[in-house]
Amino acid sequence: MLDKIKIVKPEDIEKRSMEIITSELGGRTWPDPEFAVVKRCIHTSADFDYADNLCFSKDAVRIGMDAIKNGAHIVTDTRMAWSGINKKKLESFGGQAHCFMADEDVAREAKEKGCTRAAICMERGAALGENVIFAIGNAPTALIRLYELMAEGKVSPALIIGAPVGFVNVVESKELIMETDVPYIIPRGRKGGSNIAATICNAMLYQL
Repeated sequence: MLDKIKIVKPEDIEKRSMEIITSELGGRTWPDPEFAVVKRCIHTSADFDYADNLCFSKDAVRIGMDAIKNGAHIVTDTRMAWSGINKKKLESFGGQAHCFMADEDVAREAKEKGCTRAAICMERGAALGENVIFAIGNAPTALIRLYELMAEGKVSPALIIGAPVGFVNVVESKELIMETDVPYIIPRGRKGGSNIAATICNAMLYQL
């Protein structure tokens, strides 16, 4: 088997991967900058379903990139998503990535209110003010609380990346966000994850 392995230089691995993805897409393309997001989600997951389930509101990627250029905060619902974001690149534009999940006061407040920590984290993100991108990769309750906060006039996200993964209220929470006027990037259905949420953030960052 070893003789079938082609040696690729480390600096060429990603380039070769993108070539393979483009080839296996069989001529399917998307307008830029959306195409870069699609390819990076496939690259991260090795799952070509993202070619079909990724949904973009009008100009969502461009809107997200403009928000980043103007120093956007990115709020995640997991440390994993937070860890995956290229914070050095984000900070070069004056932005910052946040995850409030491990904060003691968040856990305490969630217990008092009988809700999830992810829901409280969205309230913390809303308090950051304007120009906030929410990158959700795990908790549908985060998307549901965001929807409520928007309805209450307490937050107007620059962009919502809605990629919770799983079975309970995942599909429904994504559809809820897609009913709003807020810019969104959402993998429809059950698929997603913290790695996908971070990947979408990086796909925007790497085009700047």
